[in-house]
Amino acid sequence: MQYSIQRYLLLGFVTLVFVGVLTPVMRSIAMKIGAFDAPNMSRKIQKEPVPYLGGVAIAIGVGIASYAALMYADNSIHTFELASTVLLPALAISVMGLIDDLKGLEPWPRLLAQTGAGLIVAIILITTNTIGTPFHNRFIDGTMTVVWIVGVCNAINFFDNLDGGAAGTIAVTSVFLFLIAYDAQQVLVSALAIVTAGATLGFLFWNRSPAKIYMGDAGALFLGVIISVLTIRLDPHIASRKLALSIPLALMAVPIMDTTVAVCSRLKRGISPFEGGRDHLSHRLMRIGFGRRRAALALWSLTAIFGAIAYTIYKWPDHYGYPFMTNGAILWVILAILFFSIPATD
Repeated sequence: MQYSIQRYLLLGFVTLVFVGVLTPVMRSIAMKIGAFDAPNMSRKIQKEPVPYLGGVAIAIGVGIASYAALMYADNSIHTFELASTVLLPALAISVMGLIDDLKGLEPWPRLLAQTGAGLIVAIILITTNTIGTPFHNRFIDGTMTVVWIVGVCNAINFFDNLDGGAAGTIAVTSVFLFLIAYDAQQVLVSALAIVTAGATLGFLFWNRSPAKIYMGDAGALFLGVIISVLTIRLDPHIASRKLALSIPLALMAVPIMDTTVAVCSRLKRGISPFEGGRDHLSHRLMRIGFGRRRAALALWSLTAIFGAIAYTIYKWPDHYGYPFMTNGAILWVILAILFFSIPATD
């Protein structure tokens, strides 16, 4: 059953309020247990310790709102489908991220956990035939699904390095994802996309510069699984596979660019890609004179531009699909080169 647009907006607003109220509660808990992100490394940009656990508020908000909406509107089959393909893997990865936030984990256990979650999701999507743009080859579909989930999880985790940067970007991405899914009458994707938008906007109230709380790995990895699975499930009903596949790439263009620039920069300097550093898009913007708020606004704006490209490709594939896909790819390359040309270190 497809919701009206008013009900979707109400669902997003309720999630926004819920997460907005829950986030300061998690901030208080973080302060009591000493869960702080301290500015004790050169890659940190904050001057004072900032509490973690914002990601817990996001995960709780998205989980409760999604289950409540689907229990109200759909039967148990849809609820199980949501839990098995989106929420349960996301919550499981979020727990691992929370452990990383509190105690610290090496990169390899995190990568193995992400790969395991990706494999589980891939098996479910393939067996239930719910991949949005399948290749109709189980090995290719499974491989692409795992690579996409792991890649997006790490891209968003890498991207979470600026007050409001990741939360605002995911909010913008989720809005465009919702617009496409709603028009394509995909209830599951639409509902979870608008819930994710509401949750990140509610969190953004506390995370905007100067941030009072961070989402941490618990939030970044949770959102990574949510967005990656939703974009895999999105079926734009476009005959051209190239155009269909370009839509999730456009929606995730800015985090992918951030990861690409940072990894290439580290490899060029002989540094491990897994090692943190102040070489992300946000750091480079601040290095040329942008303040934190302007840098975040710039990243949100770029996300909106690529989101508009994705929506245009979906809405008018026959007339504007290939021109927008080509020009979007050219714009991405130009921006990546420009960001890469900005010095990675002071």
